[in-house]
Amino acid sequence: MSSELWAIISAAAWAADSILVRKGTAFSNPSTAALVSFFVNTAILGPYLFFQYPLEKIFQPANLFFVVSGIIQPAIVRVLFYVGIVRLGVSRAGPIRGTSPFFSVAIAFFLFQDRPGLIVYLGGILTVAGTWLVSYKRAGEAKWRPRDLLFPLGAAMIASVSQNIRKMGLNSTSEPIIAATVSTATSLFCLFGSVLFSGNMRSIQINRPCLPYYGGAAVFALIGQLCTFIALNGGQISVVAPLINTTPLFVIGLTALFLRGEEKINRSVVIGVVLLVAGIVAITGR
Repeated sequence: MSSELWAIISAAAWAADSILVRKGTAFSNPSTAALVSFFVNTAILGPYLFFQYPLEKIFQPANLFFVVSGIIQPAIVRVLFYVGIVRLGVSRAGPIRGTSPFFSVAIAFFLFQDRPGLIVYLGGILTVAGTWLVSYKRAGEAKWRPRDLLFPLGAAMIASVSQNIRKMGLNSTSEPIIAATVSTATSLFCLFGSVLFSGNMRSIQINRPCLPYYGGAAVFALIGQLCTFIALNGGQISVVAPLINTTPLFVIGLTALFLRGEEKINRSVVIGVVLLVAGIVAITGR
């Protein structure tokens, strides 16, 4: 299967994960969703990893890239994004979370004095315009505060750093399954440890109504994570990154199908998502 197809499957899987988390949070909370996701992913990937790979590959020093990546993403990124879903809705938080490439370019511009071509600046303008349209308050929706936008924006900014760390690790190991397993297991230990030592175990609310949604979301997150690593490992980043970042298109489509009574999709949202994706493609496909 081509890297491009893996990237498209990844985008669709992350969108499905978002929808299921949105449905499940009617019965629980974002921290529980993230913990269930990390646990299911680690429980599936961990035994396979030790059965399939020799210990010297599992514990090679280059895998420390994925440990560092796991502390950042999915640990912090996914919790921020899930909080954004609860506070803003999938149709707003999902597209904003997809602006990671914009932050990658901004970091390179200010910290490393990188000066890209005109098409990248155009992509940045489209991304900002799309974010503004998606973020605009819609008639008949639940109230939210502008500062709630910081959750998906923070997830996007932090993810832009993590992706570069992942790519450095894959350049050394070329083992996407090991990368996905190490990153997810690290995130599980970080999240569980922070909840345990902070005395907030009561915040984890695992109950029967939320489990079908969070369990299903965990499976789609596993598919998305694996497909992302496989696409990054096997293809040129300038080709697969724009395809991975088409997630907002799938989010809007799935929201219209499964969250019709809960979230409002209007013309400005659709235009905003199209501008966002166009901007992201312009930035990552330069």
